[in-house]
Amino acid sequence: MRAFAELYAELDATTSSNAKLAAMQTYFAQAEPHDAAWAVYFLSGGRPRQLVPVRILRELAVSVSGLEPWLFEESYQAVGDLAETISLVLAENLHSSDAGLAEWIEDKLLPLRGETPEYLSRQLPALWAQLDRSSLMLCIKLITGSFRVGVSKLLVTRALASMAGLDSKRVAQRLVGYTDLSNRPSAASYLKLIAPESSDEHAQRGGQPYPFFLAHALSQPVEEFEALIGPASDWQIEWKWDGIRAQVVKREGRLWIWSRGEELVTERFPELEVLVHGLPDGTVIDGEIVVWKSTHPRTEDAFDPQSTEPAAVQPFALLQQRIGRKTLDKKILEDVPVVVLAYDLLEWQDEDWRNQPQAKRRAQLEDVIARCNSPVLLPSPVLTGSDWFDLARQRESSRRLGVEGMMLKARDSLYGVGRTKDMGVWWKWKVDPFSVDAVLIYAQRGHGRRASLYSDYTFAVWDGPPESSQRALVPFAKAYSGLTDEEMRQVDSIVRKTTVEKFGPVSSVKPSLVFELGFEGIALSRRHKSGIAVRFPRMLRWRQDKTVEEADSLATLQDLLA
Repeated sequence: MRAFAELYAELDATTSSNAKLAAMQTYFAQAEPHDAAWAVYFLSGGRPRQLVPVRILRELAVSVSGLEPWLFEESYQAVGDLAETISLVLAENLHSSDAGLAEWIEDKLLPLRGETPEYLSRQLPALWAQLDRSSLMLCIKLITGSFRVGVSKLLVTRALASMAGLDSKRVAQRLVGYTDLSNRPSAASYLKLIAPESSDEHAQRGGQPYPFFLAHALSQPVEEFEALIGPASDWQIEWKWDGIRAQVVKREGRLWIWSRGEELVTERFPELEVLVHGLPDGTVIDGEIVVWKSTHPRTEDAFDPQSTEPAAVQPFALLQQRIGRKTLDKKILEDVPVVVLAYDLLEWQDEDWRNQPQAKRRAQLEDVIARCNSPVLLPSPVLTGSDWFDLARQRESSRRLGVEGMMLKARDSLYGVGRTKDMGVWWKWKVDPFSVDAVLIYAQRGHGRRASLYSDYTFAVWDGPPESSQRALVPFAKAYSGLTDEEMRQVDSIVRKTTVEKFGPVSSVKPSLVFELGFEGIALSRRHKSGIAVRFPRMLRWRQDKTVEEADSLATLQDLLA
């Protein structure tokens, strides 16, 4: 445990990728395989479910430290991180435990889940007393599922590949599914990650998917496209769907469905199980799971820009309602049916097709879909245009069709790993976000490095037109990204000077600041006071040229909704 805590401190103390890479290489070279297995799990984004309720941790920290509850809360607000706060308010202990990371996780921490408050009040202080301050902070982060450090999965992959003398793409392939909740890290699973390549490895992959290939954002004016990426004829153009990216894997007479987050989601989409009969073994398809309601027999007809029929793909908010349910009854399956819109073929007849050109993969994919002949597996339409300006005109219909813009894929590109350029490039040409001018009405301190700044904001719009004397501000969105460090410091200063009331960690401020908020989607919501929910809100700019009275109203949001 102590060695992993020291690694965490090293990673947290630097922004240098090379320094982080070196620290991980040193750790993995010295760690026992069982400990290294769990380290890879956490560093790659794995998070077991919360082991102990946060409320119990806070009450226990207050009791053990002897602090008054209000003083603990003030300390927490100042620090901004619960694990760090608890480690600071408790008396520092000498590190007396020789147990490694795996033993702490499996024998000491995982057994805490589901225990009574009485048991936890006896057991946790005894465990905490064995750890020094940095190890205690790490321990609590693992207990709460809040372990995060500035390391990407790609960097972990590079560290393991470099240490083991392997191609990083091979390690990336082996890591797929490693952080799924159903997977339990072990010494054997770690040794398999760094083992020398074998001739039969491809045949032993079971239901394992491939690492997803990701696209770069393309935001330049369309006038620059020709000079930047060449003529439109060199590219395969598709709609950018607003669904769940997934891989459908058919091997050994079984079907597996994996999300881009490398979660096994087969059971969440039971209607897709019919593909086990239509797809031959040794087939892996990349595509998008979307809510689909249409009388059209083929995808292309449903997306004819000249058609007066509604688009078949439904808003992501509808899909979100379904995936948020614990059980899927007959009604929800009928009301929110899904299909896979397929756009790539990664494996065919047990052979890895990722090194085949995009155009060849697409042609074979269409043949596979035609032979499968299933209503839940449809081809993502390939769009045509005389030039980039023609495609830009077609892209203007994205909102009406319920898509986010277009995907551009070089016809000769291979299928890479992550967001890389060495295997050919994919671009996402998204439509501009929705935007409104909103008023900052609440602020809260951030976490971690932002703990001393008011950086998390709640925004409101007016509930009536400017001529109304009775109109009021109605909250509708929260955002914390989009400002520069200097702008955030300026806003923090204004928040402190204009606070009129406090509700725990939240400060209510005098309305004086207007910001342009951008968001990807908008939907009706019964849970929000405004009646509207927005997706991925962020601050586009600080509108210092606008007064509070000039901010937008609910009517503006309702127009966007329409």
